[in-house]
Amino acid sequence: MDGEELTEQETALYDRQIRVWGADAQRRLSKAHILVGGLKGTVAEFCKNIVLAGVGSLTLIDDHPVTEEALSSNFLIAPNENMFLGKSLAELCCDSLKDFNPMVRVSVEKGDLSSFGGDFYKKFDVVVVSSCSLTAKKLINEKCRKLSKRIAFYTVDCRDSCGEIFVDLQNYTYSKKKLDETIECQLQYPSFEEAIEVPWKSLPRRVSKLYFAMRVIEKFEEVEGRNAGQTSKEDLPKVLNLRKEVCEAHSVNESLIPDSLLERLVAGTGEFPPVCAIIGGILGQEVIKAISGKGDPLKNFFFFDAMDGKGIVEDISSPNNGS
Repeated sequence: MDGEELTEQETALYDRQIRVWGADAQRRLSKAHILVGGLKGTVAEFCKNIVLAGVGSLTLIDDHPVTEEALSSNFLIAPNENMFLGKSLAELCCDSLKDFNPMVRVSVEKGDLSSFGGDFYKKFDVVVVSSCSLTAKKLINEKCRKLSKRIAFYTVDCRDSCGEIFVDLQNYTYSKKKLDETIECQLQYPSFEEAIEVPWKSLPRRVSKLYFAMRVIEKFEEVEGRNAGQTSKEDLPKVLNLRKEVCEAHSVNESLIPDSLLERLVAGTGEFPPVCAIIGGILGQEVIKAISGKGDPLKNFFFFDAMDGKGIVEDISSPNNGS
C-alpha cells in the first residue's frame, strides 16, 4: 500500500479526515483494496463507512436476489421494485455506493466467494465475509493466510439484536502514542479455525455468552446443511440438544449458554437496523486501523447485545497466540 502521494483532489476532499489521522494514514487508505462477501444490513453500513473514508477500491460479492429481509435492513437498496428487478444484491449496493464517493472504485464480482483461488485473494488488502457457513469462513481465512502477502481478514454476523466480529491480522505491527512518544507494538493473531478450537474450559469465566452461543448456532447450521441464518424457532429443541453435546465435549456445564439467548438467535435471524449501524461502524473503524497501522486493533472477537447495550472485546487465543 506504499507508493504515490495523495492527489490535490484527494487532499481537498479528505481534508477533515487528514486532520484526524494524518496524511500518511489517508494515503494508505486511498491505495487499499477491499473485498466484501455477503451484503446484508451490517455489511451495507460497513461499506458506506469505508467508501466515505476514501479507500482505493471496494469489490462486492453477493449473487442473491433482493428479499423482504434485505429491504428491511439494507439501506443501500432503493425501495422501487423497478430498480432491483433482475439485479443481485451486490449490483444494487454497488450502484448506491458509487454515489457516496465517486473517487472510490466500486465493482461487482460474481460467483461463490469460497470457490476463488489464491490469485484472486492476493489482489486485496482486506477481506470481509458475512452470512456464510462455518466451513466457508475457515476456508477463506486459510486461503488468505497461505499467501505471501498479509491480508486482514474479518467475519461479521448480526442476528436480531446481537452482533459478532472476528478479526485475523496474522502477525501485525502497528504504532500508538504513549504520553509524548510513538511506540511500535506487535500482535499475533490466530486463524478463525484456531480460535474456535480453543477449549472452552481453558477460557476465563467472564467470556461473553454470545461467543459460545454463536458457535453452537454455527455448528447446528453446518450439521443440518443450512445456509447461514436459515433457522427458526422450531429448531430450538435440536439446538438445545446440540448445546448439550458441545458443552459435554468441552467439559463445561450447558448452563453456560442460556436457553433464552439461543432462542433469540435461532428465532431472530433478521437484522435489527440500529445494531447494524453499531456493528458496521465498529468494523469500519477496525479496518481503517488495520490499513493505517495506527491505534490499538481489536483482538480478536467483538460482541454486542442490544439487550444490555454492552460491547465486549474477547481475546480467544491459545497460549501460543498471545500478544
